[in-house]
Amino acid sequence: MRIYISGLRETATMGLVILTGASGSGKTTIAERIEQQDAGRTRVFKFDSIGVPSPEELKARWGAVSEPGGGWQRAMTIEWLARIARERGSLPILFEGQMRLSFIAEGLATAGIAEARIVLVHCDDATRTQRLCNERNQPDLANPDMMNWAKFLRGEAEAGGLELLDTSKISIDKSVEYVRERLGARRSGG
Repeated sequence: MRIYISGLRETATMGLVILTGASGSGKTTIAERIEQQDAGRTRVFKFDSIGVPSPEELKARWGAVSEPGGGWQRAMTIEWLARIARERGSLPILFEGQMRLSFIAEGLATAGIAEARIVLVHCDDATRTQRLCNERNQPDLANPDMMNWAKFLRGEAEAGGLELLDTSKISIDKSVEYVRERLGARRSGG
């Protein structure tokens, strides 16, 4: 399996880009903009579209919910990537969600996907808190567990030498363009 890594200015393209990151990082906003603006040129899959079971169901069916990501996230990541492998075609695919990088790598291998670009969308804690409290009206998510989850994902990405897109100080438009370049889905006229 080849997972591509690049710097911020590099523009190599892939048929599959996977955005992951903690809540408030900007990954869903990026994916939604691409889905709206590039309809017909890019397929967008959102992990959260399947819903999240209750904490009781998570624990009963997939074990401890306190471990990073947990068994449910692992199982669903693998299931999503198998679905994406079946549905790959000529259009680039953007897959977005909160997933451990190790689960993504396992899912890619299980699905037989040899090439993908994984991008951890990240931001500093102050930016995350501002977005969750003010922009998303979800102050309950601006907690130490979410900050630790973000730190865990960043550590996992850095240890694996994977690509980070820090959205703390760049605009949503620049973030969207960054992902578009990796998809090979630049907008005509822009």
